[in-house]
Amino acid sequence: MQEKHLNTLEFPKILERLAKYAAFSASKELALKLKPSPYFSELQGWQIETREASHLLSVKVNLGVGGARDVRPYVERTHRGFVLPPPELLEVRQTLIAGRELHRNITRLADAYPRLADIAQRIEECPGVVNAISQAIEDSGEIKSSASADLARIRREMDIAHNRLTERLNRIITSSQLKLYLQDAIVTQRGGRYVVPVKAEFKGRIQGVVQDQSASGATIFVEPLAVVELNNKWRQLQLQEEEEIQRILAELSALISNHGDLIDHTVEALAELDLAFAKAKYAWAIEATEPNLIDFSGRQTLPDENRRRPDRPTIELMAARHPLLDPETVVPLDLPLPDEARMVVITGPNTGGKTVSLKTIGLLAAMAQAGLWIPANEGSRLPIFNNILADIGDEQSIEQSLSTFSGHMTNIVRILDVCDEQSLVIFDELGAGTDPEEGSALARAIMLDLLERGTTTFVATHYSELKAYAHATGGVINASMAFDAETLTPTYRLQIGIPGESNAFTIARRLGLPDRVIDQARNLMSEGAQQLEAMLGEIKAQTEAAQAKRREAEAELEQAQTLVEERRQQLSDVQAERRDILNSARADARREIKAARERIRALEADAQADLEHRQAAAQAAAQAASVEPVETVEDQLETLEASLAPVKAPPKPIPNDQKQSDAGQNGPIRVGDQVFISQYQTLGEVIAIDGSDAEVQLGHFRATVPLKTLELKARKKRSSPAPSVKTPVVESPGMELDLRGHMADEALLRLDQYLDQAFLAQLPWVRIIHGRGSGVLRQTVRQELNRHPMISSYRAGREGEGGDGVTIAKLAVN
Repeated sequence: MQEKHLNTLEFPKILERLAKYAAFSASKELALKLKPSPYFSELQGWQIETREASHLLSVKVNLGVGGARDVRPYVERTHRGFVLPPPELLEVRQTLIAGRELHRNITRLADAYPRLADIAQRIEECPGVVNAISQAIEDSGEIKSSASADLARIRREMDIAHNRLTERLNRIITSSQLKLYLQDAIVTQRGGRYVVPVKAEFKGRIQGVVQDQSASGATIFVEPLAVVELNNKWRQLQLQEEEEIQRILAELSALISNHGDLIDHTVEALAELDLAFAKAKYAWAIEATEPNLIDFSGRQTLPDENRRRPDRPTIELMAARHPLLDPETVVPLDLPLPDEARMVVITGPNTGGKTVSLKTIGLLAAMAQAGLWIPANEGSRLPIFNNILADIGDEQSIEQSLSTFSGHMTNIVRILDVCDEQSLVIFDELGAGTDPEEGSALARAIMLDLLERGTTTFVATHYSELKAYAHATGGVINASMAFDAETLTPTYRLQIGIPGESNAFTIARRLGLPDRVIDQARNLMSEGAQQLEAMLGEIKAQTEAAQAKRREAEAELEQAQTLVEERRQQLSDVQAERRDILNSARADARREIKAARERIRALEADAQADLEHRQAAAQAAAQAASVEPVETVEDQLETLEASLAPVKAPPKPIPNDQKQSDAGQNGPIRVGDQVFISQYQTLGEVIAIDGSDAEVQLGHFRATVPLKTLELKARKKRSSPAPSVKTPVVESPGMELDLRGHMADEALLRLDQYLDQAFLAQLPWVRIIHGRGSGVLRQTVRQELNRHPMISSYRAGREGEGGDGVTIAKLAVN
């Protein structure tokens, strides 16, 4: 991509805004050097990084590079033998610690964020460097006494020497004989040596070395002879301390030099990760979405199987906004470019938004190919261009003695030298700045040349001839910036398929120019120009009428679909209400039957207790008279209860491609049939039938259920048996996983491992316990279940299952 054309589109301003979201200088540098790529694999990787970073930061909002610095210049200085001061050594340590934390956080989630994990794998923790600096330097920058045995010894001796020195000086300043000679009874320092302030008139009364005097000359600072040797000892130990500290710092600097390559790799990896985070944050700031980028061989960064793939990629922008304009006032741009269109001619009044529209198209294409998301609605698509070329603005050059027209032509010549079928070319006011007739002819010739090359081209113009050319030429379409003739103001809305019309006469009339002048102006126009304007006006009117009818038809279709959906919902509500009423009535009946059973049991108990006190013969007669009627009543209650089963919602119809023949769907359930078990809400295979019960195979376990509760889904095929492939038997991990007490990332790892085992064990459903709490763990679990390929559906637990503290997940059939 050529720098000049990116500057024309104001791409560097986008990079400056992106850099503000970078956390340290290395990633800022990467952001400012970012360039669009024409290579599918590279820009697909960039888009994946932005996507993963956006999702990761939404889950772990505080994740970042944690105070990292670009310490590569420090490493370079150590290679040249320089000794790093403590603050720079601490920055190296902090950068390595930040890298270690980010590496561990991301690699734990490698399955969910593989692209970021690959970058994080390049981070070198360098524990030896971190430990060495930590053991030698305090966080304040002071060198620890424990940094070396010699330093510890020197500092102990310094403390002893300092104590002796201060004790001797304190005796001097508190001496009753010497107090008279002192200016103040204090001890101070001059030139790194301890002294006492002596009045100038008593010079010589205290024997010692004069180290300094006050500005007024009234005070001299004397180092008493009694402490000269102690001062010398203390000063000597200070020098030894400085020498040992310098040795320790040199040793640490050499250690950093030895690990220089690893530290550089860590900084580079941190910069790449932080750049991905910056892209995600900038996307949030401008409310951007990920575009689907399509190369000229048909590969897509976001494959969409539901949409027809055209012969060649086309631009489709939905509610696109220029990212440098105020989002509160900018008018969104809709550009559904038809598949056959190679060139768009945009017309409209000055200050109507033509240039902004052109820049928006070019700038969003450049952003997308740099791995950035674009401020447009989801579903927007862009081709992958090998060149984005733009001629916009005033190309006049005083230094090169070029007029505006010459400047534009020079730029256009360079564009024509490099563009091809896979280029995007943008012209603002093509052919302007010279004689209109010649300029129009040149513009049409340039457009024809680009059309023959198959170059995707956008042209903004005022020439009516270009509008007619677009209408009459295949692969070229008209577009215009809408204009409100009532208010004499542009609406900044791009209209595809509608040529712009000249509003000069309309504006002049509304501003008060006499009609006779306007009529005379019309008469002065050539007959061809008048016919052209009339034809374009007719085309515009017909196009607007067709679009209005289409909008009416779409509105009527939407209204009809809404009405159908409402009727379906009403029917569903009526059926649901009917089922609820029936089920409520039958539930009441079952409760009454239950109460009757309990009364019968009480009668049985009373009868049994009475029979125990009777004679054996009387007992037999009593049982024949009382128990037998009870059994008869129970049989009648069981029959009545069976007829009061809850009414179920009608089963979903089997798709036509799964229906069996009429003969195969009729008759009783047989061994080998596939059935739906309502109480488990899953499918199974009948492996045995015993009277009114059936044994059903559910994955690796079996269940015995009433035959009447099974719903036939498919008959066992009677054709010759095909060789089967057995799934390896995996031990069941259990129907329940408890994640309470775990952090979100730990819970995700456990959940993923558990779902793998449950799927291989062919469990029909599982129960995930996450608790209620703040809801963060519940949301994380359900987001993972929503995207997990082995989960077909999930729901919150019902009353008796744990409520909102659990999630019931149904596994896909394997």
